[in-house]
Amino acid sequence: METLYTASAAATGAGRNGHVQSTDGHIDTDVRIPQEMGGPGGATNPEQLFAAGYAACFHSALQLVAGQAKADVTDSEVVADVSIGPNGDGGFGLAVQLEITLPALERAVAEELVARAHEVCPYSNATRGNVEVTLTVA
Repeated sequence: METLYTASAAATGAGRNGHVQSTDGHIDTDVRIPQEMGGPGGATNPEQLFAAGYAACFHSALQLVAGQAKADVTDSEVVADVSIGPNGDGGFGLAVQLEITLPALERAVAEELVARAHEVCPYSNATRGNVEVTLTVA
């Protein structure tokens, strides 16, 4: 793979109850274990950061394939829900639900574009075979 860009971030403190910062300073925030997992909450967490990244990346991939198809993606939206839970091996796993809204397109066209976006999105490619990803066209 020819590298086009490399993001770099560091975690310090107590892991999920610590701090994360990108080397360029654009991300500089505390992270906390959510209350639902027995933590203090009150700050973002790795799952929220992953959800934000996946939603933005998938939306970009969707706009790319829609542009190639000359399809109207006006008012489109991608919502990513990232869930964490025990994986049965003593560790934890993730599951992702992507809900895609394409109000200017017929359902069949929207579903085809979503499937194509799922093939080109780097997050989809990175998670394929490792993370259950469910796509829903709203």
